[in-house]
Amino acid sequence: MKMMNYSMARCVSAIAIGLLLMMWPEAAILYLVIAIGAMFFLPSLISLISYFKKEHEKRGYFPIVSLGSLLFGLWLMISPAFFVGILMYLLGAVLVFAGISQIVGLLDARSYANVSTGFMVMPVLILLSGLLVLVNPFAAASVPFIILGVSSTVYGVTELINFYKFRRKAPKAEEEIQDIVPIEEIPNEVKS
Repeated sequence: MKMMNYSMARCVSAIAIGLLLMMWPEAAILYLVIAIGAMFFLPSLISLISYFKKEHEKRGYFPIVSLGSLLFGLWLMISPAFFVGILMYLLGAVLVFAGISQIVGLLDARSYANVSTGFMVMPVLILLSGLLVLVNPFAAASVPFIILGVSSTVYGVTELINFYKFRRKAPKAEEEIQDIVPIEEIPNEVKS
């Protein structure tokens, strides 16, 4: 009975998470940044609290790194949209420069080798994807979460189908008791 409950809970959870990620991917991005902020904030807070709990003579140097991590985590939790925007603009700029660099490299390679136009397809796509990210950074940031949501939903549905289709009511396995021959009855030539 417990196995059925765990399987059902896993299926329902996967489907629910998948649907939430597909319906609100922008919120998922923000909550991910908030979670990262909490991962900076909480250990730093514990470190600072333990510093101030020590006796004055045993404290040592003030944990500046902990204070910086605490403030950075707090900033991430307070304004996650700011960081998502910065990250996506940086990613877009990197993609634009990478696409331009590849195009320039291929044009330069034409001077000493035969480069077909088919080789230009990927650098142009990279350049265009970088421009797309720069124009609409939040839509580009939500795409991975939509893919994750679709994958999670498909996993949950297939797991649910497999659960109902292939579940077996197998009888409990009983240990088979074997007749054991006492050591005194084993012939001497087998013992050695």
